[in-house]
Amino acid sequence: MDTHLDLDQFIAAVELLRHPELRGIPVVVGGSGDPTQPRTVAATATYEAREHGIHSGMPLRTALRRCPEAVFLPSDPPAYEAASERVMAVLREFPIAVEVWGWDEAFLGATTDNPEALAADLQHAVRARTHLDCSIGIGDNKHQAKLASAFAKPAGIHRLTSDNWAETMNERPTDALWGIGARISKKLAALGLHTVAQLATADPADLARHFGPTNGPWYRYLALGKGEAEVVTTPWIARGHSRETTFQHDLTDRADLAYHVTTLAEQVTQDAREAGREITRVTVKVRTTPFLTRTRQSTLPAPTTDPATITRTALTILDRHDLTRPVRLLGVAVDYTMPDQ
Repeated sequence: MDTHLDLDQFIAAVELLRHPELRGIPVVVGGSGDPTQPRTVAATATYEAREHGIHSGMPLRTALRRCPEAVFLPSDPPAYEAASERVMAVLREFPIAVEVWGWDEAFLGATTDNPEALAADLQHAVRARTHLDCSIGIGDNKHQAKLASAFAKPAGIHRLTSDNWAETMNERPTDALWGIGARISKKLAALGLHTVAQLATADPADLARHFGPTNGPWYRYLALGKGEAEVVTTPWIARGHSRETTFQHDLTDRADLAYHVTTLAEQVTQDAREAGREITRVTVKVRTTPFLTRTRQSTLPAPTTDPATITRTALTILDRHDLTRPVRLLGVAVDYTMPDQ
C-alpha cells in the first residue's frame, strides 16, 4: 500500500515552535509580516485563523479585515526548509521508501500487514523528534493516499482504498480529485459531469474530444480511484528556476522595468551557477493591471551561465511585451540542461 504523510499547518507550526506564546490564537504567516503592505499574501494560517476564513494565498490586507486580532509573522523559508529536512531524516530511519514532494509532504512505500500501526509509529517518531504533527493517508495508490491524508487532518490516520472509494468519493464534486482543479471542474460541469460518480461513468472517447486524448481519459481514471503506485526515491532534479518581483506600486517607466529585469536575470544566473547547471532558455513574465499575465521566451544558441548573455536575452524578450499598461509583476525564468544532456 502507499502512504502519504502531510505535516499539519507546517509553516505555522514551525513558527509556533519559535513563538510558543502564540499557541491557541490566530496567526498568519506571509511576506514581511506587515498586513498593511499591498500585494502580499498569506503563506499559511493556523487553524484558529482559518476559522475566520483566512487561507493561503489570501491577501494579507483581506486577512487583517477578517481577523484584526490575528498576529502576522514574516515568512522565513530557510527555517521551513531546515525543519522539513529534519522530518525527512526521521522518516528515512524507517524501513520504507521516501519520496519527498515538498517541505511538508512525502509519499511512503512499505510492505506491511498493518499500515495503520506503521503510520502511528511514524507520527510518534516525527512528533518526538521534531515536535511537529502530521496526518497520514493510506491507499492502494498515491492518488488515494493523498486524498486520505486530507481526511485525516489534523494529526489523524485515514484509509481510502478501492474498498471504500465509491462510498467516500462518489458524491463529491470532481475537483475533490487530486489533479482536477476549479477550471477543469467547471468545464466538466458544463458537460453535465458534476460528481466523481458521473465522471467515473463518462465516455472516455467523449472526454478525449473535449480535453485531449491523454487528459480526457485520465480524468475518468482518477474518478475511478486509480493512480500511480510506485514510490520513487530518486532525488528530484529541477528542470529550471525562476525569480519574480511584485511591486507595491505599478511601474510604467521602461528604464525601471529594464532595471528590475536585469536584476532578476542576474539572480537566476547566479542561482544556476550555484546549482552547477547551465541555462538553455529564458522566459520573461509580465503582469499588468488588471491581472493580465503574459510570458515570452527565447531558446539560447548554446547552454550558458554567462550573466551578460542571460541579461541581454531577457531584455530583448521584455521588448517583445506590450508595456503600454502599468506593470505590477515581473519575473525571469530559465530552463536548465538535464544531467544526461
